[in-house]
Amino acid sequence: MKTCLVLGATGFIGGHIAREAAARGWHVRALRRDPNAVGAIGDVKVEWVTGNLDDRSSLLAALRGCEVVFHSAGAYPHGMHAIDRDVQSALVKMRNVFAAVREAQPDRLIYTSSFTTIGSPGEPQRLADERDLYRPGTAGDAYYEAKWAMETEALSAGLPLVALNPAAVFGPGDVHLAVSEIVIMAAQGRVPFYFDASFGAIDVRDVAAAHLNAVERGRVGERYLLSNHNLTLKEGLTLIAQAAGRRPPAIYIGPRVLQAIIAVGKYLPGGLIGHLRTMRFWQPLNNSKAVAELGLPSRPLAATLHDALTWFKTNGYL
Repeated sequence: MKTCLVLGATGFIGGHIAREAAARGWHVRALRRDPNAVGAIGDVKVEWVTGNLDDRSSLLAALRGCEVVFHSAGAYPHGMHAIDRDVQSALVKMRNVFAAVREAQPDRLIYTSSFTTIGSPGEPQRLADERDLYRPGTAGDAYYEAKWAMETEALSAGLPLVALNPAAVFGPGDVHLAVSEIVIMAAQGRVPFYFDASFGAIDVRDVAAAHLNAVERGRVGERYLLSNHNLTLKEGLTLIAQAAGRRPPAIYIGPRVLQAIIAVGKYLPGGLIGHLRTMRFWQPLNNSKAVAELGLPSRPLAATLHDALTWFKTNGYL
């Protein structure tokens, strides 16, 4: 039986990694700052340990005896007014994890990065993939800059590390509404409009399965793009509306009006306006490497959204 440590187990992706590892018969150790927090996995048999990414000694204590570490507790800063501070804060936490890993020496460190570190395709007429690198500074957003800095640090740390880059992740169990705020708003009929945008999407359970598969099948030093569905924003909102029994969005907002909204929104804190600011970086994605090397599974997106809405209703979000 393998023993793993999940950093971020009380969150969305980390919670599903812990659930998937337990389902495969692993002994799961789960780090949490709040000794009473269980996220969405209160029904899963895990060994809870208290600690945080700012405390190296607590990380080292949690790591001892673990063969695998899943690091899905990355920073999620938003905004454009304190980017350098947010990036440095994220890097300090990463370096604490790496210092503990170097001392405890697990066999594998699986790091959850982001699709935001994937740049535009290097050649015309192809989808973006792992070869394409985000150019630092071009988004002007703390999340993009922090994720790029963290992934760069991770891949240059000299550790037995595999980086996974999920696209927009949906599904049940998003306790902190990391990406699901728009899903709830659309299900409530509060998003009657759409813009020109295309993006990649994936079920959180497929993301979790890929993390477990990466332990044995992922190549050290490589990154893998986790995305199963390329669709337009209108298509995505329509799927949500159908799952919720609502009318699909019918109001098109063109580029000029959208830019005006973004210009006003820059004075507001993060949240959805941050997604609007960086929407020009959304793009269809190529998952062929993860499918071939990690056996990336794929659920239908309609089923994913149905399950997500059912979970939100059951847990009082809707």
